[in-house]
Amino acid sequence: MRDDSAELHLWERARHNDGEAFGRLFDLHRHRIYRRALGLVDDQHDAEDITAAAFFELWRKRHSVEPANGSVLPWLLVAVVNLSRNLRRSTSRYQRFLRTAPRDTTVDAPDAETLETRKRLADSLGKLSPVDGALLVLTVLEGIPIAQAAEVVSLKPSTARVRLHRARARLRADLHDLDPTPMPMEGIS
Repeated sequence: MRDDSAELHLWERARHNDGEAFGRLFDLHRHRIYRRALGLVDDQHDAEDITAAAFFELWRKRHSVEPANGSVLPWLLVAVVNLSRNLRRSTSRYQRFLRTAPRDTTVDAPDAETLETRKRLADSLGKLSPVDGALLVLTVLEGIPIAQAAEVVSLKPSTARVRLHRARARLRADLHDLDPTPMPMEGIS
């Protein structure tokens, strides 16, 4: 299926929302598009992303893209060039940000006891229903007022209070042997 008329026929079908025809166009051009992308970005994963994005854009703009000399390949190649430029620009901005961003170099690694406590807390939270877990995280760990937390999880504040009370009791039972040091929450008095 390498002649221009066959590709034009596939393209016309794809323009009329024929996914199978578009898939055949993808199969026809993907290796060449990938090779071009890999040559422009030097990273296999980025080249795969650019290839996928080029075909996605072709599908998205299928009603306005006109083949050149009976093929959509030139359009795809231009898309790859533009996508690779965009990637290089965004990568450059990101790297520039990382170089200039302030760094806190005094990060202490948590000790074994802290790691075990965190694991047990996460396991206990995982045993709760999603709503109860969300209420606990929102109110206890993040300091959000119960009325706001109730609204977020679509409960009445009174129902949220009861569920939060039960969730705390379950956590106390699960973590009864721990003696955590209370940590003050920011913004809460």
